[in-house]
Amino acid sequence: MAAANANDTLLTSDSSQWFAIQTRSRHEKKVADELQGRGIEVFLPLIKQTRKWSDRTKQIDFPLFTGYAFVHIAPEPRTRVNVLSASGVVRFVGPTAQGTPIPASEIENLRTALVNEIALRPLPFVKLGQRVRIRSGALAGMEGILIGTRGQRQLVVSISTIQRSVSLAIEGYDVEPI
Repeated sequence: MAAANANDTLLTSDSSQWFAIQTRSRHEKKVADELQGRGIEVFLPLIKQTRKWSDRTKQIDFPLFTGYAFVHIAPEPRTRVNVLSASGVVRFVGPTAQGTPIPASEIENLRTALVNEIALRPLPFVKLGQRVRIRSGALAGMEGILIGTRGQRQLVVSISTIQRSVSLAIEGYDVEPI
């Protein structure tokens, strides 16, 4: 890993927050690479999908939330301009041009699920349902909305700023209402 320079320190200071950025269609990976090259912390959650062609089948990484990536930056005009000037970045997500900060716990929930190789699938944003916390196991402390589909318990974890959700199977996990 490259040594940190003064700009990197500026971009990842204690005042840093997570923001969602919208990207041009199918530019998520390019945007993430360019921003990382600029020393900006980027989170682009990827899931593997099987694609079949007439001559082969292949596992390909696809963005979990098409058209979006997440950046961890200090909310300063100079840093925002640095993000917005990257090729393929459309805007910060939120009601204002500055975007809306995302709670770090929402990003951490996604990272935990991906690291533990929990099967994720994108869902429409869910507003209704019981909010729960997983009490034990690899996902202990993760919070989300409990739903049931086809006789299986699922936990819906949402990124409210971009109005996207994913579900993960939680059969066998002990949950408690919040």
